[in-house]
Amino acid sequence: MKKAIFIGSVGSGKTTLCQRLLNEQIKYQKTQAVQFYADNQFVDTPGEFLDNRRLYTALSISAADVDLVFLLQSASDLRQVYAPGFGSMFAKPIIGIITKTDLANDPADLKFIEDQLHDAGAGAVLYTSAITNEGIDKIRELLE
Repeated sequence: MKKAIFIGSVGSGKTTLCQRLLNEQIKYQKTQAVQFYADNQFVDTPGEFLDNRRLYTALSISAADVDLVFLLQSASDLRQVYAPGFGSMFAKPIIGIITKTDLANDPADLKFIEDQLHDAGAGAVLYTSAITNEGIDKIRELLE
């Protein structure tokens, strides 16, 4: 099983996605520090690590021992969250994940986010929803 790090802004759905992938009960909890799930298979990072550029080093260090980097952005967050080339700090495959697709108001919004994730360095972008389970099996396959 591959190890993955989950990176995204506050509220992007990192913890919820970890819980869904592990078939745990989904319960909101604000991630205050780096959290490890499933015997360190998943590294869940606080959103502040992405939202504050001075903390990018913490992301780089937290990703040192993983196989995959997941960059998450919520379908309801239409900001440019990641700078172009953001993923260049990781010498790992990068997958973009658009979360909360059930909240999308317009397909153009999803395309905008997908383009942002590609610009940040994601090779592929997956669409997910912890409510409908969209994309969850695809992520599990990537982790096999």
